[in-house]
Amino acid sequence: MNKTDFTNKLAENMGSTKKDADTLVNTFLDTLTEGLIADEKVQLTGFGSFELRQRKERTGVNPQTGEEIVIPSKKVVAFKPSKNLKDTVNEGA
Repeated sequence: MNKTDFTNKLAENMGSTKKDADTLVNTFLDTLTEGLIADEKVQLTGFGSFELRQRKERTGVNPQTGEEIVIPSKKVVAFKPSKNLKDTVNEGA
């Protein structure tokens, strides 16, 4: 399911227009992103939590040349699903 499919399904479930659902999805994503940029952990009870983690600098190998390269440290977004979400997904599988 891509963003358009998700927005259409949300509009259908809410009984609203696709435009309103699109605004809701975009506002949600913008707010989530703002929280992560501010280095806040975003917890959605019953769904899961999003947080930033720092990945350390490491060495790797360029597959084309075999040369060792340094992969710089960077921030990555981590998602940890709630127990409720895990249980619900496993019941539906």
